[in-house]
Amino acid sequence: MHQLTLGPRPLTPLRSSSSPSSCRSSTRLCSGGRRPSSARPKMFFYRSPPLPGHRSFVLSVLLSLLSLVLASDWIQYPPNGHATMTHYTLPEGFIAACGCAINSTLYPTAAMSQMAYGSSASYGPACGQCFNLTLIDAFTASPPFYPNTTNSVVVKITDLCPYSKQGWCNATTSGPNAGGDYLNFDLSWPSASIPSTFFPSDPSYYGYSDFGVWHASYQSVSCEYWEGWNDSAALGSVANLGYDSCCPDNPTNNSNDTCPSYSDQAGISPYSHAGSAVTILPVLLSPMLPILLSASMM
Repeated sequence: MHQLTLGPRPLTPLRSSSSPSSCRSSTRLCSGGRRPSSARPKMFFYRSPPLPGHRSFVLSVLLSLLSLVLASDWIQYPPNGHATMTHYTLPEGFIAACGCAINSTLYPTAAMSQMAYGSSASYGPACGQCFNLTLIDAFTASPPFYPNTTNSVVVKITDLCPYSKQGWCNATTSGPNAGGDYLNFDLSWPSASIPSTFFPSDPSYYGYSDFGVWHASYQSVSCEYWEGWNDSAALGSVANLGYDSCCPDNPTNNSNDTCPSYSDQAGISPYSHAGSAVTILPVLLSPMLPILLSASMM
């Protein structure tokens, strides 16, 4: 990455003419001539040469620096690992954050925790990604519940699980969630595409059947393994939404087939949340704002 150094441009003196004959006023000192007794003391005036489009340049620098700071807050997770897993209700035909095709809701989908999703609003790099999720244990139960069966499902990420101070989607680069994990997959369930028995339980022992949160393992997989892969109406994003959407068929983390971060592009804080209009400038950038904004106004 090229390092950008901001600083004052060299000042150019406004020099007087080299010929006495070009002196048109007694107040200007001409080379080779004498200053009249009534003239003002010798002075040199300096002026910075005009910068073509300097305002747009300063603003672009400001946005670039802002994007770099914001990007450092996103969680960079390995392709395979462990996560917590919750579930939420997503009605069939509902258009979630990524703007994925309506028919995607007919198949297994999930939301990803905000700081791993890569955007605090709309689409992010996680949109369209597919994962194989496998249940491990219901660790919040007392005692923890370990199922006798191994249940797995391949999901497509179509939504974000908003960041909050509490809850299972609150992991940041500074620390994991209460389950000790940096990712949370919020499964869209109940769903016609996932068996009602997907989450095992033992109500006779615990007195309830829904543990709410699980430890799970995840594997990044090709979306060719997703149940909706052969349904063309379930792939891609919804057209003519009136706003931008991004839901690749089978992203590979290559910039050519993976969504950018909407909130980074818009200068929205990574810690904002869905439905919030708050935009917070990072503390690290704040001391530079007066300088940059002052330069843009000149």
